Order: sequence, then C-alpha cells, then structure tokens
Amino acid sequence: MSDIDPTQERLAHLERLAEELSDVVARQSQSIDQLERRVALLMRREAEREEAEGAAVIVGDERPPHY
Repeated sequence: MSDIDPTQERLAHLERLAEELSDVVARQSQSIDQLERRVALLMRREAEREEAEGAAVIVGDERPPHY
C-alpha cells in the first residue's frame, strides 16, 4: 500500500493545481473581456471625435495638406 499513498498525494496535488489554473484562466478571461470593451469604447470615441473634427482622409496618391 505504500505505492498508493504517494500516487494519491500526487493526484491530490495535481487536482488542486488544475483548479488553481482554472481560476486563473477564468480571471484572465474576465480581464480580456473588460479590456476588449474598453478598447471598443475608445475606438468609437476616437471615430466620433475624428468625424466631428471633419478629419480628412488621404486617398490614393493624394498629398497631405502640409506638402
């Protein structure tokens, strides 16, 4: 029975480690979701700001106004 005890101990350790890693992945997923929402919000705000300023879009071979 001495062979089973180290195996059971190792299994318990691996189960705990798997649970901890699952928690880490869940927290990271929440953080990524939050960051994606923030980036989308910032992109919308910037697009609205550029639209409000009437930002010119350079098309093709057109030279920018500072040339």
